[in-house]
Amino acid sequence: MNRNKFFSVSLSLRGSVVVLLFFSLFGIATIAAADPLSPLEGLELLRRGFAGMTDFTADITQEKELSLLKKKLTSTGRVRFRRPGTFFMEISPPYPSRLLLENSDLTVFYPAQKSHQKIPLPAEEGLGKWFTYLDKPITALPQGVLMQAERQGENCTLKIQPQGKQGVRELTLFFRDDGRIRKIVIEEQNGDRNSITFRTMKKNVGLTEKEFRLE
Repeated sequence: MNRNKFFSVSLSLRGSVVVLLFFSLFGIATIAAADPLSPLEGLELLRRGFAGMTDFTADITQEKELSLLKKKLTSTGRVRFRRPGTFFMEISPPYPSRLLLENSDLTVFYPAQKSHQKIPLPAEEGLGKWFTYLDKPITALPQGVLMQAERQGENCTLKIQPQGKQGVRELTLFFRDDGRIRKIVIEEQNGDRNSITFRTMKKNVGLTEKEFRLE
């Protein structure tokens, strides 16, 4: 992999990947004109859709626009998740990588370079916290974000704007009201944009530890 390309991808990992890890569990993106839906109702739909889920797998297509490279990188891959807080993502060539998040410990493995990259995350960005938040009916919105929600039939949209000046600028999620993820769009403060489409999502398939190995 080109050094500049590797550097740009690495810089954007911490912002977009962490958001992906959380929101790939619950859904995000945009739809046309729809009925108003309060953010609280949108989050509650997500919670109910994933009630009783112990694990899931899905195929993904990722389109990443890196502002430094002025080009779009398209790749395919697969994600896996298992409660209480283990997430795995494998991206196929031409930009192969494997990512493992266990609570707030994030490691990325690049097969072509046979190298590992550890990305420190604050405890509040671990998956355990978010599942604790979504384990019971939602009565209050998370602090530090602006949210908008819409619904059109069984299709829902949740748009989230963190109020910090670093990392993610806006998240838009597509999901169905039964919890099936459709698409995630992540726009970062540095101009990078990541669009991830989910296919063939399967819940409660009985994933084991061997399916979360980096090598």
